[in-house]
Amino acid sequence: MTLENRLSAFVALGDYLRALTEEELEYLARRTGQFNNFFDLPNVSSALDGIAHMLQREPLEKWVANYDFSHIMPKKVGVVMAGNIPAVGFHDALCILLSGHILQAKLSSDDPFLVKHLLDKLTELEDRFGAQIQYVDMLKESDAIIATGSDNTARYFEYYFAKRPHIIRKNRTSVAVLTGEETQEELASLGDDILRYYGLGCRNVAKAYVPEGYDFTPFFEAMEYKKDVVDHHKYRNNYDYNKSILLVNRVEHLDNGFLMVTESKNLVSPISVLFYETYKDSEDLKAKLTEVQDKLQCVVSKEGAWKNSFSFGQAQCPSVTDYADGVDTMAFLAKL
Repeated sequence: MTLENRLSAFVALGDYLRALTEEELEYLARRTGQFNNFFDLPNVSSALDGIAHMLQREPLEKWVANYDFSHIMPKKVGVVMAGNIPAVGFHDALCILLSGHILQAKLSSDDPFLVKHLLDKLTELEDRFGAQIQYVDMLKESDAIIATGSDNTARYFEYYFAKRPHIIRKNRTSVAVLTGEETQEELASLGDDILRYYGLGCRNVAKAYVPEGYDFTPFFEAMEYKKDVVDHHKYRNNYDYNKSILLVNRVEHLDNGFLMVTESKNLVSPISVLFYETYKDSEDLKAKLTEVQDKLQCVVSKEGAWKNSFSFGQAQCPSVTDYADGVDTMAFLAKL
Protein backbone atom coordinates (compact mmCIF):
# COMPACT_ATOMS: atom_id res chain seq x y z
CA MET A 1 0.00 0.00 0.00
CA THR A 2 1.42 3.38 -1.02
CA LEU A 3 1.43 6.55 1.02
CA GLU A 4 -1.22 7.93 -1.35
CA ASN A 5 -3.42 4.87 -0.70
CA ARG A 6 -3.11 5.39 3.04
CA LEU A 7 -3.71 9.12 2.84
CA SER A 8 -6.78 8.69 0.63
CA ALA A 9 -8.28 6.23 3.12
CA PHE A 10 -7.94 8.73 5.96
CA VAL A 11 -9.48 11.47 3.81
CA ALA A 12 -12.40 9.10 3.18
CA LEU A 13 -12.67 8.52 6.93
CA GLY A 14 -12.92 12.29 7.37
CA ASP A 15 -15.71 12.37 4.78
CA TYR A 16 -17.52 9.65 6.73
CA LEU A 17 -17.28 11.63 9.96
CA ARG A 18 -18.51 14.84 8.34
CA ALA A 19 -21.54 12.96 6.96
CA LEU A 20 -22.64 11.39 10.26
CA THR A 21 -26.33 11.87 10.98
CA GLU A 22 -27.68 12.99 14.33
CA GLU A 23 -28.89 9.44 14.99
CA GLU A 24 -25.46 7.98 14.21
CA LEU A 25 -23.76 10.49 16.51
CA GLU A 26 -26.20 9.65 19.29
CA TYR A 27 -25.43 5.95 18.84
CA LEU A 28 -21.67 6.51 18.98
CA ALA A 29 -22.01 8.72 22.05
CA ARG A 30 -24.26 6.18 23.78
CA ARG A 31 -21.82 3.32 23.14
CA THR A 32 -18.82 5.42 24.13
CA GLY A 33 -20.54 6.69 27.25
CA GLN A 34 -21.11 3.15 28.50
CA PHE A 35 -17.46 3.07 29.51
CA ASN A 36 -17.08 6.66 30.70
CA ASN A 37 -20.03 8.81 31.78
CA PHE A 38 -18.10 11.99 30.96
CA PHE A 39 -18.18 10.96 27.29
CA ASP A 40 -21.59 12.39 26.49
CA LEU A 41 -23.02 13.51 23.14
CA PRO A 42 -21.56 17.06 23.15
CA ASN A 43 -18.07 15.82 24.00
CA VAL A 44 -18.08 12.87 21.60
CA SER A 45 -19.40 15.16 18.85
CA SER A 46 -16.67 17.71 19.62
CA ALA A 47 -13.94 15.06 19.51
CA LEU A 48 -15.19 13.65 16.20
CA ASP A 49 -15.48 17.15 14.71
CA GLY A 50 -11.85 17.74 15.64
CA ILE A 51 -10.75 14.51 13.98
CA ALA A 52 -12.81 15.26 10.87
CA HIS A 53 -11.15 18.68 10.70
CA MET A 54 -7.73 16.98 10.71
CA LEU A 55 -8.64 14.49 7.99
CA GLN A 56 -8.74 16.83 5.01
CA ARG A 57 -6.55 16.20 2.00
CA GLU A 58 -4.69 19.50 1.74
CA PRO A 59 -3.45 19.73 5.36
CA LEU A 60 -2.64 16.01 5.40
CA GLU A 61 -0.61 16.28 2.19
CA LYS A 62 1.29 19.31 3.45
CA TRP A 63 1.96 17.53 6.72
CA VAL A 64 3.32 14.26 5.34
CA ALA A 65 5.41 16.12 2.74
CA ASN A 66 7.75 17.11 5.57
CA TYR A 67 8.82 13.50 6.14
CA ASP A 68 10.43 10.71 4.12
CA PHE A 69 8.78 7.34 4.63
CA SER A 70 10.00 5.78 1.38
CA HIS A 71 12.61 3.70 3.23
CA ILE A 72 10.29 2.40 5.95
CA MET A 73 10.54 -1.26 6.89
CA PRO A 74 7.32 -1.70 8.91
CA LYS A 75 7.87 -1.98 12.65
CA LYS A 76 5.33 -2.85 15.32
CA VAL A 77 4.63 0.35 17.24
CA GLY A 78 2.79 -0.16 20.50
CA VAL A 79 0.60 2.63 21.82
CA VAL A 80 -0.67 2.87 25.39
CA MET A 81 -3.70 5.05 24.71
CA ALA A 82 -5.08 7.51 27.22
CA GLY A 83 -8.79 7.71 27.97
CA ASN A 84 -9.29 11.16 29.45
CA ILE A 85 -11.20 12.54 26.45
CA PRO A 86 -12.96 10.68 23.60
CA ALA A 87 -10.66 9.13 20.96
CA VAL A 88 -7.63 10.98 22.33
CA GLY A 89 -5.36 8.19 21.04
CA PHE A 90 -6.45 8.64 17.43
CA HIS A 91 -3.64 11.03 16.45
CA ASP A 92 -0.99 8.47 17.38
CA ALA A 93 -2.84 5.85 15.32
CA LEU A 94 -2.99 8.28 12.40
CA CYS A 95 0.75 8.94 12.57
CA ILE A 96 1.70 5.25 12.77
CA LEU A 97 -0.56 4.09 9.98
CA LEU A 98 0.26 6.95 7.61
CA SER A 99 3.97 6.35 8.11
CA GLY A 100 3.56 2.71 7.05
CA HIS A 101 4.22 1.04 10.39
CA ILE A 102 2.04 -1.50 12.21
CA LEU A 103 -0.16 -0.21 15.01
CA GLN A 104 -0.40 -2.28 18.19
CA ALA A 105 -3.05 -0.47 20.19
CA LYS A 106 -3.56 -1.02 23.89
CA LEU A 107 -6.93 0.67 24.29
CA SER A 108 -7.88 2.51 27.46
CA SER A 109 -10.56 0.86 29.60
CA ASP A 110 -12.22 4.31 29.68
CA ASP A 111 -12.39 4.48 25.88
CA PRO A 112 -12.28 1.01 24.33
CA PHE A 113 -15.01 1.65 21.77
CA LEU A 114 -14.57 4.92 19.86
CA VAL A 115 -10.98 4.58 18.62
CA LYS A 116 -11.66 0.98 17.59
CA HIS A 117 -14.81 2.07 15.77
CA LEU A 118 -12.84 4.65 13.79
CA LEU A 119 -10.10 2.17 12.90
CA ASP A 120 -12.65 -0.49 11.95
CA LYS A 121 -14.31 2.04 9.66
CA LEU A 122 -10.90 2.89 8.19
CA THR A 123 -10.37 -0.80 7.42
CA GLU A 124 -13.77 -0.95 5.72
CA LEU A 125 -12.65 1.92 3.50
CA GLU A 126 -9.23 0.37 2.81
CA ASP A 127 -9.11 -3.32 3.70
CA ARG A 128 -5.31 -3.48 3.43
CA PHE A 129 -5.15 -1.59 6.72
CA GLY A 130 -6.38 -4.81 8.33
CA ALA A 131 -2.80 -6.10 8.28
CA GLN A 132 -1.51 -2.93 9.94
CA ILE A 133 -3.87 -2.73 12.93
CA GLN A 134 -3.65 -4.97 15.98
CA TYR A 135 -5.34 -4.70 19.38
CA VAL A 136 -3.22 -6.01 22.23
CA ASP A 137 -3.25 -6.26 26.02
CA MET A 138 0.53 -6.43 26.31
CA LEU A 139 3.24 -4.65 24.32
CA LYS A 140 5.91 -7.32 24.65
CA GLU A 141 6.23 -7.75 20.87
CA SER A 142 6.31 -4.05 20.02
CA ASP A 143 9.49 -2.74 18.40
CA ALA A 144 8.82 0.83 19.59
CA ILE A 145 6.50 2.40 22.14
CA ILE A 146 4.34 5.51 22.46
CA ALA A 147 2.81 5.77 25.93
CA THR A 148 0.73 8.44 27.62
CA GLY A 149 0.12 8.52 31.36
CA SER A 150 0.60 10.35 34.61
CA ASP A 151 3.99 11.41 35.95
CA ASN A 152 3.96 8.26 38.10
CA THR A 153 3.13 5.84 35.29
CA ALA A 154 5.65 7.64 33.06
CA ARG A 155 8.44 6.58 35.42
CA TYR A 156 7.26 2.98 35.11
CA PHE A 157 7.09 3.28 31.31
CA GLU A 158 10.59 4.78 31.17
CA TYR A 159 11.94 1.81 33.11
CA TYR A 160 9.93 -0.92 31.41
CA PHE A 161 10.47 0.30 27.84
CA ALA A 162 14.00 1.68 28.31
CA LYS A 163 15.59 -0.68 25.77
CA ARG A 164 13.19 0.12 22.96
CA PRO A 165 12.73 3.38 21.03
CA HIS A 166 9.96 5.26 22.79
CA ILE A 167 8.00 8.43 23.36
CA ILE A 168 6.80 8.66 26.95
CA ARG A 169 4.38 11.46 27.74
CA LYS A 170 3.79 12.83 31.23
CA ASN A 171 1.20 15.08 32.85
CA ARG A 172 0.63 18.28 30.91
CA THR A 173 -1.86 21.08 31.35
CA SER A 174 -2.76 24.38 29.73
CA VAL A 175 -2.98 27.96 30.95
CA ALA A 176 -4.51 31.27 29.95
CA VAL A 177 -2.88 34.69 29.94
CA LEU A 178 -5.33 37.46 30.78
CA THR A 179 -4.63 41.20 30.70
CA GLY A 180 -7.99 42.64 31.73
CA GLU A 181 -8.52 44.00 28.22
CA GLU A 182 -10.43 40.98 26.90
CA THR A 183 -13.89 41.43 25.41
CA GLN A 184 -16.90 39.47 26.66
CA GLU A 185 -16.78 37.43 23.47
CA GLU A 186 -13.14 36.52 24.05
CA LEU A 187 -13.79 35.55 27.67
CA ALA A 188 -16.75 33.45 26.54
CA SER A 189 -14.45 31.64 24.11
CA LEU A 190 -12.11 30.97 27.01
CA GLY A 191 -15.04 29.12 28.57
CA ASP A 192 -14.61 26.41 25.92
CA ASP A 193 -10.91 26.13 26.72
CA ILE A 194 -11.73 25.62 30.40
CA LEU A 195 -14.89 23.51 30.36
CA ARG A 196 -15.05 21.50 27.15
CA TYR A 197 -14.61 17.81 28.01
CA TYR A 198 -15.42 18.93 31.57
CA GLY A 199 -11.82 20.05 32.00
CA LEU A 200 -10.38 16.54 31.64
CA GLY A 201 -7.94 17.11 28.77
CA CYS A 202 -4.33 18.26 28.82
CA ARG A 203 -5.40 21.06 26.48
CA ASN A 204 -8.00 22.29 28.97
CA VAL A 205 -7.06 25.53 30.68
CA ALA A 206 -6.61 24.75 34.38
CA LYS A 207 -4.97 28.00 35.42
CA ALA A 208 -5.09 31.68 34.48
CA TYR A 209 -2.32 34.24 34.89
CA VAL A 210 -3.91 37.60 35.66
CA PRO A 211 -2.51 41.08 36.41
CA GLU A 212 -2.47 42.19 40.02
CA GLY A 213 -5.86 43.58 41.04
CA TYR A 214 -7.69 41.70 38.28
CA ASP A 215 -11.49 41.95 38.48
CA PHE A 216 -13.13 38.57 37.85
CA THR A 217 -16.62 40.04 37.45
CA PRO A 218 -16.50 40.25 33.61
CA PHE A 219 -14.99 36.76 33.54
CA PHE A 220 -17.86 35.24 35.49
CA GLU A 221 -20.43 37.17 33.44
CA ALA A 222 -18.93 35.72 30.26
CA MET A 223 -18.89 32.19 31.72
CA GLU A 224 -22.62 32.20 32.48
CA TYR A 225 -23.56 30.52 29.20
CA LYS A 226 -21.67 27.43 30.41
CA LYS A 227 -23.84 26.98 33.50
CA ASP A 228 -25.49 23.81 32.17
CA VAL A 229 -22.21 21.97 32.75
CA VAL A 230 -23.25 21.46 36.37
CA ASP A 231 -26.28 19.44 35.24
CA HIS A 232 -23.96 16.54 34.46
CA HIS A 233 -24.05 14.35 37.57
CA LYS A 234 -20.34 13.51 37.64
CA TYR A 235 -19.34 17.13 37.14
CA ARG A 236 -21.81 18.13 39.85
CA ASN A 237 -20.32 15.60 42.25
CA ASN A 238 -16.86 17.05 41.64
CA TYR A 239 -18.15 20.59 42.06
CA ASP A 240 -19.87 19.77 45.36
CA TYR A 241 -16.84 17.89 46.68
CA ASN A 242 -14.29 20.56 45.73
CA LYS A 243 -16.51 23.32 47.08
CA SER A 244 -16.73 21.52 50.42
CA ILE A 245 -12.92 21.17 50.53
CA LEU A 246 -12.44 24.89 49.92
CA LEU A 247 -15.05 25.77 52.54
CA VAL A 248 -13.78 23.37 55.21
CA ASN A 249 -10.21 24.57 54.71
CA ARG A 250 -11.38 28.19 54.60
CA VAL A 251 -9.64 28.81 51.30
CA GLU A 252 -10.60 32.11 49.71
CA HIS A 253 -12.35 31.56 46.41
CA LEU A 254 -14.94 32.91 44.02
CA ASP A 255 -17.91 30.78 43.01
CA ASN A 256 -20.61 31.26 40.38
CA GLY A 257 -22.50 28.05 41.09
CA PHE A 258 -20.63 25.82 38.64
CA LEU A 259 -17.03 27.06 38.50
CA MET A 260 -14.79 28.13 41.36
CA VAL A 261 -11.70 30.30 41.06
CA THR A 262 -8.98 30.31 43.69
CA GLU A 263 -5.39 31.53 43.88
CA SER A 264 -2.71 28.85 43.73
CA LYS A 265 0.87 28.30 42.61
CA ASN A 266 -0.14 24.86 41.34
CA LEU A 267 -0.79 24.25 37.66
CA VAL A 268 -3.32 21.42 37.62
CA SER A 269 -6.68 22.26 39.15
CA PRO A 270 -9.39 19.75 40.04
CA ILE A 271 -12.57 19.50 37.97
CA SER A 272 -14.83 22.56 38.48
CA VAL A 273 -11.94 24.69 39.79
CA LEU A 274 -9.77 27.21 37.96
CA PHE A 275 -6.54 28.27 39.62
CA TYR A 276 -5.12 31.74 39.11
CA GLU A 277 -1.83 33.48 39.80
CA THR A 278 -1.10 37.18 39.54
CA TYR A 279 1.78 38.85 37.74
CA LYS A 280 3.26 42.35 38.07
CA ASP A 281 4.27 43.02 34.47
CA SER A 282 5.19 41.24 31.24
CA GLU A 283 8.67 40.37 32.48
CA ASP A 284 7.26 38.80 35.63
CA LEU A 285 4.75 36.86 33.53
CA LYS A 286 7.46 35.69 31.15
CA ALA A 287 9.52 34.42 34.07
CA LYS A 288 6.56 32.54 35.53
CA LEU A 289 5.69 30.86 32.24
CA THR A 290 9.31 30.01 31.48
CA GLU A 291 9.58 28.26 34.82
CA VAL A 292 6.72 25.87 33.97
CA GLN A 293 7.03 25.62 30.18
CA ASP A 294 7.99 21.93 30.28
CA LYS A 295 4.67 21.16 31.99
CA LEU A 296 2.45 23.07 29.56
CA GLN A 297 0.60 21.65 26.60
CA CYS A 298 -0.60 25.01 25.35
CA VAL A 299 -1.14 28.65 26.29
CA VAL A 300 -4.12 30.77 25.23
CA SER A 301 -4.20 34.56 25.10
CA LYS A 302 -6.04 37.47 23.48
CA GLU A 303 -5.75 36.96 19.70
CA GLY A 304 -2.87 34.56 20.38
CA ALA A 305 -0.68 37.58 21.10
CA TRP A 306 1.47 35.85 23.71
CA LYS A 307 4.40 34.01 22.10
CA ASN A 308 3.48 30.51 20.84
CA SER A 309 -0.07 30.78 22.18
CA PHE A 310 -3.52 30.09 20.74
CA SER A 311 -6.41 32.50 20.58
CA PHE A 312 -9.14 31.99 23.15
CA GLY A 313 -11.41 29.11 22.18
CA GLN A 314 -8.75 27.34 20.11
CA ALA A 315 -7.03 25.19 22.74
CA GLN A 316 -9.25 22.20 21.91
CA CYS A 317 -8.82 22.57 18.14
CA PRO A 318 -5.37 21.11 17.45
CA SER A 319 -4.13 20.63 13.90
CA VAL A 320 -2.29 17.50 12.77
CA THR A 321 1.01 19.26 13.50
CA ASP A 322 0.16 20.00 17.16
CA TYR A 323 1.99 17.10 18.78
CA ALA A 324 1.36 16.08 22.38
CA ASP A 325 4.18 17.28 24.65
CA GLY A 326 5.70 19.02 21.62
CA VAL A 327 7.43 15.80 20.51
CA ASP A 328 7.31 15.25 16.73
CA THR A 329 5.73 11.80 16.51
CA MET A 330 6.19 11.58 12.73
CA ALA A 331 9.91 12.36 12.94
CA PHE A 332 10.24 9.63 15.57
CA LEU A 333 8.45 7.12 13.31
CA ALA A 334 10.49 8.10 10.26
CA LYS A 335 13.69 7.11 12.06
CA LEU A 336 12.59 3.63 13.12
